Amino acid sequence: MMNAQQPTVPSALLPEILEFSPQLLLDDIINYANEAITNTVDALEGFLFRWASEREQRIKEDWDSTQEVEQGLVAFQTLLESHTDIAFDFFETWSLRNIFAIPADLPVVVPHQESLDLDCPPERETELMTEIDDLRRKIDAQRRLKRLLTRAVRLSSAKRRRSERRLEQLSFLQAPQVSELMSLPEQYRSMFSAVSSLPPLTPEAVAAFSQSPLADPGKRPWEVSKMGYLDWASKQVLAKAQQSDGGAGSSVVGSLVESTTAVAKTQDLRRFMEVNSAFENA
Repeated sequence: MMNAQQPTVPSALLPEILEFSPQLLLDDIINYANEAITNTVDALEGFLFRWASEREQRIKEDWDSTQEVEQGLVAFQTLLESHTDIAFDFFETWSLRNIFAIPADLPVVVPHQESLDLDCPPERETELMTEIDDLRRKIDAQRRLKRLLTRAVRLSSAKRRRSERRLEQLSFLQAPQVSELMSLPEQYRSMFSAVSSLPPLTPEAVAAFSQSPLADPGKRPWEVSKMGYLDWASKQVLAKAQQSDGGAGSSVVGSLVESTTAVAKTQDLRRFMEVNSAFENA
């Protein structure tokens, strides 16, 4: 009468301890044995065919050696595989019950489970799982915050580049010529304030300007109106001055225009006045 088998450690723990599966090891051993049987039969087949060929030539009988040799090899291989399967079935069962079996009362501690408390109550386990879920949510929130901060950094970089381009457009305000405009006469300031306070042009005002009476083609320029007379007189005086100076007056006016342009353009002056008035109102 065989003794009752002692309780053993569950088989799922063995691969974790051994770092390989015992069943896979036994399967590899059985496969090597079957491969050795196949190699043996293949080598024996060549020897038997040579022996049968020499025997036919020696006795010169009507004998079909090929069929008998093949039938004999098949029967021999089947017999070997049958005995091998029976033997290795016993070997596999014995190995799993003796070699790869750990008694349940044996205190076994896996290296990566050393100093761990495996007798944790269910309440503590539930508490730990809840804490792990909270930590996962916090990690997810930090990842989302990182994505938002990265997007904000990209937007800030784009705004900074736009601001730098605007600064380059206003770099003319740092030129030495602009310092001369800081001492603008009060008349210019009052004129700019008066022009800025003018109401915008309405379509009615534009239509009224465009419908001003045309000059009579039959009258001379100084006979049209007072403004016509003043315009005609100024042109006459300017022509006489140019004739007497030999063109020097025009060169003086040209140099004056060039020096004015070197200081700043009309648009720059207007922009400067707007900035200056904004600072004064602030």
